[in-house]
Amino acid sequence: MNPVVGVAAFAAVSLATAVIGFYGLRVSRTTGDFYVASRTVKPWWNASAIGGEYLSAASFLGVAGLILLSGTDALWYPVGYTAGYLMLLLFVAAPLRRSGAYTIPDFTEARLDSHAVRRVTSLVVVLVGWLYIVPQLHGAALALRITTGLPAWVGPVAVVAVVCITVVAGGMRSITFVQAFQYWLKLTALAVPIVLMLLVLGGSNAPAAPPAVNPTALAPTGPYQIISLLVALLFGTLGLPHVLVRFYTNPDGQSARRTTLIVLGLLSVFYLFPTAYGMLGRVFAPDLAQSGQADALVLLLPGRVVGGAAGDLLTALVVAGAFAAFLSTTSGLVVSLAGVISQDVFGGSVRGFRLAALISALVPLGIASMTESLALAGSVGLVFAFTASTICPVLLLGIWWRGLTDAGAIAGMATGGVLCGGAMVAGSVLGAAQTPSWLAQPAAWTVPAAFAVTVLVSRATRGRVPRTMTRLMTRLHTPERPLATER
Repeated sequence: MNPVVGVAAFAAVSLATAVIGFYGLRVSRTTGDFYVASRTVKPWWNASAIGGEYLSAASFLGVAGLILLSGTDALWYPVGYTAGYLMLLLFVAAPLRRSGAYTIPDFTEARLDSHAVRRVTSLVVVLVGWLYIVPQLHGAALALRITTGLPAWVGPVAVVAVVCITVVAGGMRSITFVQAFQYWLKLTALAVPIVLMLLVLGGSNAPAAPPAVNPTALAPTGPYQIISLLVALLFGTLGLPHVLVRFYTNPDGQSARRTTLIVLGLLSVFYLFPTAYGMLGRVFAPDLAQSGQADALVLLLPGRVVGGAAGDLLTALVVAGAFAAFLSTTSGLVVSLAGVISQDVFGGSVRGFRLAALISALVPLGIASMTESLALAGSVGLVFAFTASTICPVLLLGIWWRGLTDAGAIAGMATGGVLCGGAMVAGSVLGAAQTPSWLAQPAAWTVPAAFAVTVLVSRATRGRVPRTMTRLMTRLHTPERPLATER
């Protein structure tokens, strides 16, 4: 591919992101605008924004790469990513919106009447966010290096710079416009090239698909790994801070449910295309699996199948979509982390939000510069496992169980964090080839352990159930009309 075309595609996406972000600045004036867009985002608009921030580097590049490596075994990733939103629809969306909180720590503090729980939750949320941003920056390094030949550090630095500009400028209101645009750009960037590639290949005799390569052992290959991966993705989605904060932007609980239902449809359509790239890659680009460049499949396949100037233009479109993925997910995470850090450290002001946004983006940039990328879908899957083992038990039990106490919540988050974090560290030390499946996919035992400890400690400290519990639980589970909630 012509490097100039790749640079132009990245520059175009960055410029469009900045322009839309500054448009959002015109209507971002209050603290509510910066944190939750004043809770006025309509379902279709919010669903597009959620699709924009949720469909990260793992979805845009990593799913196709894993299918290239492991064939149909890797399809559990898009299945789990999408089905997690069904869990959100059934158990979390409407009650969380009715809580009236700005952030997850706001919710846990209100539910358990405990500053200690808030501090622990804030720490976990920030850690989850940083762990999730790092793979986005690794993906940016890969994409820019592959398509332009520029040094790998340029991609992460550029992503962080654009994200900081848009987030600092307009907060949640601004980012909502940006992410909605980026979802449709990502969908177009995958759909148009794959359709044209299929037209070019129509009627041709393609070579037989090679057997699964699977050098990374990140796609699930047995019952335990499949179950553990699904536990991570289904329960992990419930605890992702950048996803949950979106439900605070809806006007009411009914809108939050409708938003989630629309997101299910948008994700289902999107994941058809990375799957198609992966299957075509097994026929026309099997060498990428052998050379360790599976995550570059989406970027390189249009040039191989179509070739020439048309192939360069299609590749440029894919590059634009890839950077939209890095920018949208990173910006969503930075907004959610800035909300937490600002309220806990800087007093919750707009100025504090802006300073917290810079911290939220620069720390993972430093981490990414000192680490190397795993397969993108696999590394993000481990973040889901960590989230499912820490935030999810407190959130689900806080919404649906009256017996939860502050001691139980802290014990559960600590247990899940230590167990899952320990498994992740052990896996990185041992390497993918030497890591046993129970460490490579730890969610099957870390998530039940976190739930069990939370329940047992809460029962042992039942005298610590807050007196405000009944009032808040009533608010969470009563439809808005009788409550005359804020608009």
